[in-house]
Amino acid sequence: MFQKKSRIGLALFAGAFVTAGAIFAQQDSNKALLDLLVKKGILTSQEASGLQQELTAPASASASAAPAALPAGAVVDKSKANPLSFKIGVADFTPFGFMDFTTVYRSTLNGGDIGSSFGSIPYANTANGQLSETRFSAKNSRLGLRVDSTVGDAKVLGYLEEDFLGNAATNINVASNSDVLRMRVYFLDVRKGDWEFLAGQDWSMMTPNRKGISPVPGDIFYTQAVDTNYQVGLVWGRTPQIRAVYHASNELAFGLSLENPDQYTGSAVVLPTGFTTTQVDNGSNGTATPNVFPDVIGKAAYDTKLGDMPFHVDAAAMARFFKINTYTSTVNSDATATGYGESINANLEIVPHLQLIGNVFDSTGGGRYISTGLAPDFIVNPVDASGAYSLSLVHSDAALAGIEWDATPTTKLYGYYGVTNIGKKTAQQVNGSYVGYGYTGSANTNNKQIEEYTVGVAQTLWKHPSYGDLKVLFQLSYVDRTPWYVAPGAPANAHLGMGYVDLRYDLP
Repeated sequence: MFQKKSRIGLALFAGAFVTAGAIFAQQDSNKALLDLLVKKGILTSQEASGLQQELTAPASASASAAPAALPAGAVVDKSKANPLSFKIGVADFTPFGFMDFTTVYRSTLNGGDIGSSFGSIPYANTANGQLSETRFSAKNSRLGLRVDSTVGDAKVLGYLEEDFLGNAATNINVASNSDVLRMRVYFLDVRKGDWEFLAGQDWSMMTPNRKGISPVPGDIFYTQAVDTNYQVGLVWGRTPQIRAVYHASNELAFGLSLENPDQYTGSAVVLPTGFTTTQVDNGSNGTATPNVFPDVIGKAAYDTKLGDMPFHVDAAAMARFFKINTYTSTVNSDATATGYGESINANLEIVPHLQLIGNVFDSTGGGRYISTGLAPDFIVNPVDASGAYSLSLVHSDAALAGIEWDATPTTKLYGYYGVTNIGKKTAQQVNGSYVGYGYTGSANTNNKQIEEYTVGVAQTLWKHPSYGDLKVLFQLSYVDRTPWYVAPGAPANAHLGMGYVDLRYDLP
């Protein structure tokens, strides 16, 4: 009995020794050491074989396992999973990000840098419509920091994410290419019991989720596209906000968010003569608009399984509030309007690693949220008999259907179709001219419909749990836009074909 216990103790000691040695030596060195212990009679062949399996199995598993997805609203301690994590006091700090080199070719001169301007694709009867463009850029590279901690029984998450797509000088490409760092998201999230609270800048609650009502970008659906403006038909925004989420169960969550407003008309809406344009965001003065109240967004999300396959669905609704003023020597009058919108979004894994995705959005006064402001929220009507301006809301809707397939552990394929429809809203001034959006004779920037077809591949070339991974990403897209009014002899549509090739190194 003593001899057996002694041999087990020696085996454990040898196992500890070999485990420590594995940090510095290759697996064949471990095997040689085990063989020597067998030869000296310290271990049996069976014990050595068992130790060899135990030593090699964890390394194999960690090399192939993907990080676990964050549960809806939950905060996890990632310090054990990420080799870059470090601890200060009671907080775990995890840097993340990627180095990105993007190449884009477009069949016509879009002028949108590596992010496409879907609403201003040039027509063939213009010089820009006869020119193509090619761009190289590293500005989509990303830096981030995640901080996890606990305060009492509350879980606290701090999250910062930045890229280099800020507003740069117009001559930046001449020599320096000194792209500008900008804030993407920066928020503090606290989860205590069934309640979760967030303050800061994050993806709008109108953006579809992949999981629950999680604030973490990996749980939010904004496509796999390389294009930094993503996809026509996607409803999204990144806004300063305050939100509360109630987790009724592991499957069901309800959220309410107050988000930074913006009275958006865009540059295509023709405003009445004499109107003070700083009262609306016409595409150049958004920070000056006198927004009356935050956008109010409510959302419900349900995550379950249909059979053995994960299924997510969420529904969101919003209310928006607009106000302008007419002030003259004889008139002091306010005009208000309340916009609204609703969406339903779902993704279903129909077979392992193959997801179907569908998003639908409908609004009256919610155009700001569609694909970087493709539609105006409202128009301003000319003065009435009393001499006061008024507002009329613009209807708009969007839809996106997609498929994402992890064909192999290193190959992801995807395809999307997105469409945006924009209603017309017009009014006539006393001089006979028209204002608004989509009237007969309006500019071809008054879009009626925009469509985009996209296919892409994300191929992992190399991956290591301690050093990150190297990917090459491909995207091909075709965009078509149709105006409300086509002048005689002018093209009925504008078309754009584009291709992206992206080389990306991700931190582990």
